[in-house]
Amino acid sequence: MKLASLFLLSAAAWAAPCITVANCTEWVTFAGGPARSMIYRTYPLDGVNPQITRALVVIHGAGRDADNYFRTALAAAFLGGALDDTIVIAPRLASNAGSCHDQLAPHEVSWSCAGDSWRSGGTATNQEKLTSFDFTDEILRRLARKDAFPNLKAIVVSGHSAGGQYVDRYAMANTVHDSLGVPVTYVVSNPSSYAYLDNTRPTADSLDFRAFTDGRNCTTFNQWPYGLEHRAGGYTAGQTDDQLRKQLAARPVTYLVGEIDILPLGGFDASCPAMAQGPTRLARGQAFSRYVNQKFGAKHSLTVVQLCGHNARCMFTAEPALPILFPKDVH
Repeated sequence: MKLASLFLLSAAAWAAPCITVANCTEWVTFAGGPARSMIYRTYPLDGVNPQITRALVVIHGAGRDADNYFRTALAAAFLGGALDDTIVIAPRLASNAGSCHDQLAPHEVSWSCAGDSWRSGGTATNQEKLTSFDFTDEILRRLARKDAFPNLKAIVVSGHSAGGQYVDRYAMANTVHDSLGVPVTYVVSNPSSYAYLDNTRPTADSLDFRAFTDGRNCTTFNQWPYGLEHRAGGYTAGQTDDQLRKQLAARPVTYLVGEIDILPLGGFDASCPAMAQGPTRLARGQAFSRYVNQKFGAKHSLTVVQLCGHNARCMFTAEPALPILFPKDVH
């Protein structure tokens, strides 16, 4: 009777999702601690939870407002009828370096804000052996534990705006994709730029790709994170260009772009290496999806979300996005 009572108590603990932001946080420690970073989540990462069949990881934008992105992901999960069987996670990539001024808890990792390197696997400022991509690696490894989530069938890693930049590079670079034992898909939503795999860029009509001709005036157009050159440090430093190309082409990626994300708003990157990829976020997403499929044999998909601009809540709660974020064929 005592064992049965304990099981019922344990089941009650994971049966209902956590949906009040203030009470839904958890610390993820690295290499046994004390270094740690915070996540918002609907269910604990520790313990046993057989009801979970899907996981959605949502990377926040430049404001590093993981709490707000958690609310957006909760709204999407509710609309997708996925709150009960999906663990929703919003990592907080906090930083108090460079132009970022987040308040950090004791032992909390400060992910480098200089040059926005947290978006592209850069090294932490207070933990030289950790990169921002290691954070998501650790989350995925914990999700893939069969003793914790024995029925997990799918993981979706998504991000919007600066988070979309993160996921674009993470899909290309991460070294855990093939070792988890759980399928992982990637959703890249409305980033300002992508990491191109060679020195070609879209023509004015975005229908063809030619060697970039203004390299003399735009010398950084092909440097990381816009291209593969000069990856001197961070997560990708030990990988070859060919390895990154093959990994991106082989991995399942969906590009979500807003039909009216055509204005230079919301931190739009108007630098010359970004403008070489297209005049708007919409144009850049359409061009890059065509580029990886045509030139590198990828089978990535593009979904244009009607009536959405540069707004994560609009993008992630739109009807076309729900089956992408919460795949139905996992039960």
